[in-house]
Amino acid sequence: MIRISHRVSTIAPSMTLAISAKANDLKAQGIRVINFGVGEPDFNTPDHICQAAKDALDNGYTKYVAASGLPALKKAICKKFKDDNDLDYKPSQIIVSNGAKHSIFNALFATINPGDEVLIPKPYWLTYPEVVKSVGGVPNYIYATPRHGYKVTAAQIEEAIGPKTRMLIFNSPNNPTGAVYTEHEIRAIADVCVKHNIMVLADEIYEKLIYGGEKHFSIAACSPEMKELTIVINGVSKSYAMTGWRLGYLAAPEKLAAAISSFQSHSTSNVNTMTQYAAIAALEGPTEPMEEMIKAFGQRRDRMLEILDSMKPLGYDYVKPDGAFYVMLLCDKLYGKKYKGKEITGSMDMADLLLTEKQVALTPGVCFGDDDAVRLSYALSMEDIETGLAKIAEFASELED
Repeated sequence: MIRISHRVSTIAPSMTLAISAKANDLKAQGIRVINFGVGEPDFNTPDHICQAAKDALDNGYTKYVAASGLPALKKAICKKFKDDNDLDYKPSQIIVSNGAKHSIFNALFATINPGDEVLIPKPYWLTYPEVVKSVGGVPNYIYATPRHGYKVTAAQIEEAIGPKTRMLIFNSPNNPTGAVYTEHEIRAIADVCVKHNIMVLADEIYEKLIYGGEKHFSIAACSPEMKELTIVINGVSKSYAMTGWRLGYLAAPEKLAAAISSFQSHSTSNVNTMTQYAAIAALEGPTEPMEEMIKAFGQRRDRMLEILDSMKPLGYDYVKPDGAFYVMLLCDKLYGKKYKGKEITGSMDMADLLLTEKQVALTPGVCFGDDDAVRLSYALSMEDIETGLAKIAEFASELED
């Protein structure tokens, strides 16, 4: 009899699988489902990026390359860090991996020992705690309340630090809330981390998806001391509409980067070569296609918030997101009410009923550690946003006490 290892058996199955299965079943029946659960841009990868991959194939660039990434790509990433974040990294400090998720796993695998505690603000991206547990770490959650804009404070972090605390996972712009921390807020958090010698895993994958005049600031830029404690995670998936290409990267202190490079050389080796050439084109090529995408997301966000404002009398609420492409829709005031005799007890019930009764798919907040809300993506057409929100409003109007 085959036994499953403890490190894998501790990983929780995705709570969204049942919702996804139902949505796919409805689609197979020819029923139109409006999907607010999508976590990727609905734009095609720009032509010049696709062409770079085709050129790589035509030129025979289909062989193994260095496990940590093509020198030309690592050089382009270093330039990106300097231009965008005022951070100086050497190519030897950059590791190119199979998506930002892979970079996160590599970073935690290389730094967290069994029993080490990792601070995770919640709501959180659902993969963070599962990766922490998979390497033997212990998640310790800090609640970022809607009242405080879904942001944790430096004081909260300092209060949560204990003798086994080794790392803080810090995600700005944030998935699922869209929160963007200010430079002042980030510097205060950095001061606490330096004071207590706490590493930071800074997930900046939504860095370029910011609206309304807010700006991204990397915690690694706070001070030389903070930079030495920080692993910066980024990639091309969200900002360049390249989710399926699977390329992420990290920047880390020299010794740690060398260790991660060694580990990756024995696990996955290099990211597929043509994708790396495509990523060079993304980082070095024209920015107009991405600027148009970001502009469209900003317009969709504004329209979604305008409609959500009109839905507040029905019991819904939200916190204005400044980045990514998500809104956390607070719906806890509807809990305890019934739809066709079925009582709503939490976000899973909301998601299940909206899909079954209104053919609207969304992500229950319990997946992100916050059962008071559901996550709506605005990475879908304006028409779908308006139609889907009308259905969500209709649902609330039909509830019974």
